[in-house]
Amino acid sequence: MSPFRDPRESLGVLNAETAALLIEGTADIAIVIDDQGVVSDIAYGSDDLSSEFSDEWIGQPWLATVLPESRPNLEALLAEAEHDAITHWRQVTHPTARGTDIPVQYRAMRLGEDGSVVALGRNLQGIAALQQQLVDAQQALERDYWRFRQVETRYRLLFRMVSEAILIIDAPTQRVVEANPASGQLLGEAPARVIGRPFPEGFDADSTQAINGLLAGVRAAGRADDVRARLLDSGQEFLVSASLLRQENVSFLLVRLSPRPADSSSGTAHPETSSRYLRVLENAPDCVVITDGDGRILTANGTFLNLAEVATEQQARGESLDRWLGRPGVDLNVLMANLRQHGTVRLFATTLCGEYGSTTEVEISAAAIRNGERPYFGFFIRDVGRRLGAEPAPTPEQPRWLEQLTERVGRVPLKELVRESTDTIERLCIEAALKLTGDNRASAAELLGLSRQSLYVKIDRYGITDQASEATAPDKK
Repeated sequence: MSPFRDPRESLGVLNAETAALLIEGTADIAIVIDDQGVVSDIAYGSDDLSSEFSDEWIGQPWLATVLPESRPNLEALLAEAEHDAITHWRQVTHPTARGTDIPVQYRAMRLGEDGSVVALGRNLQGIAALQQQLVDAQQALERDYWRFRQVETRYRLLFRMVSEAILIIDAPTQRVVEANPASGQLLGEAPARVIGRPFPEGFDADSTQAINGLLAGVRAAGRADDVRARLLDSGQEFLVSASLLRQENVSFLLVRLSPRPADSSSGTAHPETSSRYLRVLENAPDCVVITDGDGRILTANGTFLNLAEVATEQQARGESLDRWLGRPGVDLNVLMANLRQHGTVRLFATTLCGEYGSTTEVEISAAAIRNGERPYFGFFIRDVGRRLGAEPAPTPEQPRWLEQLTERVGRVPLKELVRESTDTIERLCIEAALKLTGDNRASAAELLGLSRQSLYVKIDRYGITDQASEATAPDKK
């Protein structure tokens, strides 16, 4: 700290009113404490802090206005003020009547021989909010990093365990970038020797032409029909399929070579396909739950058991999925109604409640599978709680409505503005519920907590039925 060279000549003699104005203008909060540590006067530099703190501090010990863990800092500040002209900055935290905590940084100075001390404070709410956002962003990045590492580990494990030959090929050059161990066994080469070589290689002329046509079709259209290919030396026959991958503006071809016995037909499926598919679902990072037609769980993967805080699948089997959803009796009914009507549901937002009280924001997508007279449903539940800035953007109608409302202030009585605002909000909520439930009024009534008759009355009142019929009715000439 660098002091003034000659404060008497520069500043003159400041009276109490001038000093008070100077302190009020430079500090967010200024407190005068007597020699007993009791607050004798207080001034706020902004209305925000004035609304958070009350004048009840006056007459109370200053130590009683901070959290217990902040009292050592405050005691050290007052002790330093007894010996030094001005103290170092020290941070304390004040509780408010609303239950929130506000961090404030203080520097104190003795006023005279009577032992009074004036403390100047800076409001650190903005800095604390930025620090919390930084911590949240760092934690989200760390979770994403470990999630990607886990996905990569599962990919590598699946890539090595699969019994079919899998090749990743650079699309422009058609050279092998990566190959799994099974490809070396089926092609008669070590996987390390396959990498870097052109593909196709070692097939007969017709097979080479068919594979080149397959790869050209995938590069052009993204997909193509599978082709048969035969090795030139061993005569081993394969069913070759390919798909296009794009990573950072670089195109790759994922090629699968499925060995085919000589007497196999084109419609024969690989015997391990179903088991591999089930293993992938079991290890998926999203929750996968299969229920019967009544919503009772038939099977669930480990991710769902972790979020639901259930130890084993046996504990969840036979229970209704509604038990763990955030709005019991509403969410599952809405999902079931839409699945029976449309067959699929996408991105249904709700919460998943664990057995021990944890709550997770989730999105649910689901599909109905017809299996004779006994349908069952598959639910895919994704944890979206880690997303930052997940609040939905307002529709264009909402800013116009708010702008029109504020323009009418002063020209229309407040009671009428409140009534119109309530009607508008009620109409928007009903429209959102109908959209969420696919125009299923019974499900919308459950979602809004209304009786069906009340919902029908409100729909007719706001003309929502008329608007829907006009939107769907054919033009009359």
